Amino acid sequence: MSTNFSWEMRPTVGGIDFGPELNTLLPPLVRKLLAQRGVTGKEQAEKFLYPRLADLGDPFSLAEMDRAVARIFEAIDKGQEICIYGDYDVDGVGSVTLLRAILRAYGTAPRFFIPVRTQEGYGLSEAGIARCMREGPRPELLITVDCGTSSVEEVAALQAMGVDVIILDHHEAGPLGRPDAVAVINAKLEEESPLTYLCSAGVVFKLAHALLKERKVPGFDLKHYLDIVAIATVADIVPLVEENRLLTRYGLKVLGEGRNIGLLALNEVAGMNRTPNASHVSFRIGPRINAAGRMDSPLDAVELLITQDSVRARALAARLDAHNKARQAEEEKIRMEAIDMLHRHFDPANDHVIVLGSQTWHPGVVGIVASLLMRRYHKPTFIISVDENGLGKGSGRSIPGVSLVQAIHHCAEHLESGGGHDMAAGLVIREEKLAAFRKAFNDFVRETTSEKQRKPILHIDAEVTFPELTLDLLDSYELLEPFGNTNPQPVFMSRNIALTDVPKRLQGNHLRLFLKQGVTEHDAIYFNGGEMRLPDPPWDIAFTITRNVWRGRSTLSISIQDIRSSEP
Repeated sequence: MSTNFSWEMRPTVGGIDFGPELNTLLPPLVRKLLAQRGVTGKEQAEKFLYPRLADLGDPFSLAEMDRAVARIFEAIDKGQEICIYGDYDVDGVGSVTLLRAILRAYGTAPRFFIPVRTQEGYGLSEAGIARCMREGPRPELLITVDCGTSSVEEVAALQAMGVDVIILDHHEAGPLGRPDAVAVINAKLEEESPLTYLCSAGVVFKLAHALLKERKVPGFDLKHYLDIVAIATVADIVPLVEENRLLTRYGLKVLGEGRNIGLLALNEVAGMNRTPNASHVSFRIGPRINAAGRMDSPLDAVELLITQDSVRARALAARLDAHNKARQAEEEKIRMEAIDMLHRHFDPANDHVIVLGSQTWHPGVVGIVASLLMRRYHKPTFIISVDENGLGKGSGRSIPGVSLVQAIHHCAEHLESGGGHDMAAGLVIREEKLAAFRKAFNDFVRETTSEKQRKPILHIDAEVTFPELTLDLLDSYELLEPFGNTNPQPVFMSRNIALTDVPKRLQGNHLRLFLKQGVTEHDAIYFNGGEMRLPDPPWDIAFTITRNVWRGRSTLSISIQDIRSSEP
């Protein structure tokens, strides 16, 4: 059982005039891709292709920013104890790193705290707060990053202890509404904010910008921390639009400059010998930072990002790489066990969701496995780790058109708690309620989606021929980057492709393919292609392109997304 994509061509938008200069500079294919992304004129195109940091908006446009700035400066001026309380994923770790840097620039020495996933759960949990208070001086100001929006009771408890709270977050509000904090900076609580796409590191960046507008710090350049913002933005899969796209574009440049000693060491461990792009963050850097929190060592990731010692950085990078390898081994074990469960109990015609749980599964890895299974089977998926007391903690990933937040609300009677984003969410459930939740979730998806919505569609941006795939094309095509959520990497198709040699199986069940169209040849990589049953050639292929640099030589690289038999 695997996905059987239906290929669908995106509509072509014609008649767009980008002005004489851009019309001459950009090949027709790139102009077509721009138009498909809603870029419909010269001014829009210039802003999209050549974004400027000067276009960043006023940080005080975010509600309650003035309150947060005033309270932080009060804490700084009075020498009060400040603690940063973060999450253990890339966005949380990056937010802690950036906020710590800006507060230290003002002469403070804030401490930071990150909960351990398996012991204290996510966010401002009772157990996390208790350890935070034990491990250092009680703060007079606690600033949460990447958590806190739904922590009404926990914030009230902190206020009762005499601890003021500022929340910097991007998650949805809980059923109890806004916490009674000094300030809650979260665009998703505003009725009409254009900044709902920000991740938490983006929110922290806006706070830092606001602080610096009010009180400059000689010698502190906020732009030098854009690598942290870019990594968090890409890894958290928030929309790469407007300011997110701008911050990520410049942040990837900073990442390539190697300013952060820890990230430089991590790049070396990850085999990054090229100019980084969003894909490198998604598949090499992000997973290694995330692995620390997944394997219950979140402080390793923060220490890597803040260290100024290159020897220490290399040691921490090696440790994160080891965490990642352990995570991969655990992930593969869970994935194989989950697939075996599906093959024994799954009815593709009537089962519109995947809900699986086990007492042997590591809670730090279930989200990755949920993502893998969702992509493979095109079903909204929850994978749940159950502890010895029968309490399950699960992570979910969804398909377009199915909101996990709405599903959780719909199935609330079967859950202890749950929340998150439409496409990625978490829940807590008793083991004995799994079957009831699975049925309720399945009914919700069946009743709120059409059969067409539930079928996997591969959207093709354009048909191209092999002779068109040149380095000159890449030069213009790369102006569309960074690719990610809402600015997806374009998918192309080519017809009547022949094989010039037998596919070569690579480590990790990937395939290297030797392809030819007419007289033009290209190699291609088909990730996880070894798991697929390939039709007899000639083929139509769907693929993405990127630049590969090896020993100073650039080539155009093809990554296969799907293969089908060519029509006669």
